[in-house]
Amino acid sequence: MQGKRLATVIVTVLIVALLAVALFPVYKDHAKLGLDLQGGVMVRLQAPEGTGEEEMNGAVKVIENRINALGVSEPEVRLEGANRISVELAGVDDPEEAVRLIGTTAQLLFVRMDTNEVFMDGTSLKKANGYIDQETLDPTKQFCVGLEFNSEGAQIFGQVTTELCQYPQGDSRHSIAILLDNQAISIAGINEPITGGEASISGSYTSIDEVNEMATLLNSGALPVDLEIIEKRTVGAQLGEDAIAQSARAALIGAIVLMIFMIVIYRVPGLIALVALLLYTVLLAGGMILIDMTITLPAIAGFLLSIGMGVDANVIIYERIKEELRAGKTLRVAVESGFKKAFATILDSNVTTLIASIVLIALGISSIRGFAITLSLGILASMFTAITFTRFVLKNLVASNIIKNTKLFGA
Repeated sequence: MQGKRLATVIVTVLIVALLAVALFPVYKDHAKLGLDLQGGVMVRLQAPEGTGEEEMNGAVKVIENRINALGVSEPEVRLEGANRISVELAGVDDPEEAVRLIGTTAQLLFVRMDTNEVFMDGTSLKKANGYIDQETLDPTKQFCVGLEFNSEGAQIFGQVTTELCQYPQGDSRHSIAILLDNQAISIAGINEPITGGEASISGSYTSIDEVNEMATLLNSGALPVDLEIIEKRTVGAQLGEDAIAQSARAALIGAIVLMIFMIVIYRVPGLIALVALLLYTVLLAGGMILIDMTITLPAIAGFLLSIGMGVDANVIIYERIKEELRAGKTLRVAVESGFKKAFATILDSNVTTLIASIVLIALGISSIRGFAITLSLGILASMFTAITFTRFVLKNLVASNIIKNTKLFGA
């Protein structure tokens, strides 16, 4: 039985080592690098003086949607002052191509589904707003986008909806498609002729944020902003290959120092912590690749910070175990008690950090979100490796009865 426990520990360590050797080359080939690591294109656009804040925000939203549809690595689209927009695209070598992809205005179209004919564009839309219908009993129609047309648009919309009502309910021709930049953002069914110049879209939204975002898109199409390109240039990688190599070298030196520290202070548990840290790195890097995350400097900072948190969790556990051993408890009891007493502390510290990360993800710009997402993934991975993996290996090692001297546990 004791031999089986030891074999379990050895096999587990070998599996982690093989995973690292097999997966890291794959991760390297599939990693998406940001502008600061691989270079790209920077384009600065300017709207006419006096352009309103809503129009500028709508233009930013449209540009972001266009770029994201292209699969460009973590674009940076941000307002500069009152009437300028800066766009940074990683992995794009040709500024002219970037300008063509970004475009200058948003085109909003209304298409009748029976003939696929465009009968109205964004110039006929006066205003769109998101709201909650408090009177409806149908939960699928609670969140709505209200549309208000100008006089010409109201007349055209009334005529078209009247004609579409000739088709039976449920017929696909009984609908209007709303297109933004030639992409359908809504297919609205027509229940009755709409002749008052106002309409609403519902049935496909589940939150007020969704309808507000839709209203922003529609308003940006209805109020196109003429954007003049005032600067476009190719941006080289801010770090460069030499600096990246130096950073990797520094990370290796730091890892070696960490290894020495953990082994000197905690002996055998320190070795197990290093194996857990290797597994943690495999899981975190894999998670970043899996969600197609772009690797930027802030993301790397979050990666390194979360590694420190992973080690910190092991330190808390091992110090608890040492306290139990000094109190005269056996290795088996000390390990079990140490994990139980350390769990609440580790959970509290990680939950508070995770809350801060979620706030940054929700409110931060893309580079800040990259840092926060990496940190959040790291917290989840460190909780697993410190509490589950380390505990599994350490309990099996103690049960194998191969180590009896408490000094090998740093006590």
